[in-house]
Amino acid sequence: GNFFLPIYIGASEVVFPRINAVSYFLVPLGSIFVIQSITSEFGSGMGWTMYPPLSTSLMTLNTESTDWIIGGLAVLGISSLLSSINFIGTCIFLGSSSANRANILYIWAIIFTAIMLLLTLPILTGALVMILLDLHLNTEFYDSMYSGDSVLYQHLFWFFGHPEVYILILPGFGVISQTLSTYATRTVFGGQSMILAMGCISILGGLVWAHHMMTVGLEVDTRAYFSAVTIMIAIPTGTKIFNWLGTYMASNYATRNVDLWAALSFILLFTLGGTT
Repeated sequence: GNFFLPIYIGASEVVFPRINAVSYFLVPLGSIFVIQSITSEFGSGMGWTMYPPLSTSLMTLNTESTDWIIGGLAVLGISSLLSSINFIGTCIFLGSSSANRANILYIWAIIFTAIMLLLTLPILTGALVMILLDLHLNTEFYDSMYSGDSVLYQHLFWFFGHPEVYILILPGFGVISQTLSTYATRTVFGGQSMILAMGCISILGGLVWAHHMMTVGLEVDTRAYFSAVTIMIAIPTGTKIFNWLGTYMASNYATRNVDLWAALSFILLFTLGGTT
């Protein structure tokens, strides 16, 4: 995004280059914090999801390691938020190719990704801050023995955790679209429907977080809702698959091209993974 987004919109740089540099250098800093948690005493011992009570019990927990992890994730979250603001501002305020930018799928993929980051990262940060408060200030946000609830953390975590899947894959969708469009020497088939599909994926992806929590005691109606909306995501995703294949079949390709085979392999593996 930092390199290709200005090129696609016809700008020389992102709208806030210094903030972009700050967000870049926050990544190794946050990574060092997270790695430091491994070397502090005996590690955190709470799994990658950091579920309470594993992350809030002083009986089995190294609080120093937990502090390092949460600090590192907070720094990385700030980096992502700054980049998201930068990307959205770049798409709105910069660029010379205003007539064409609305048709470039990679730009739309970055926009939807940045919006999802802006909406979900503060939720994760709040959940992690409440873990710190439970550990160090004796609050009871996640302690079910008092007025708290450990399932609350799971809702907050997965409200970020599931959209994160689409945050990771949407730029990949944009790359595949641009690859097929380049080698077809034409726009992607059904370009407007591709933009709508990415928007639907982004919206539905933020409404299905609890399908990661089917064993925590959700009500039957709640489970039915999350199951139904999860299945609905297949509709815009299938739209993208069919449009990619339509773009390929309507063009004369050199089948020995490595980039083309990589794009087709992605479509095949993504389809197989989605159906299983």
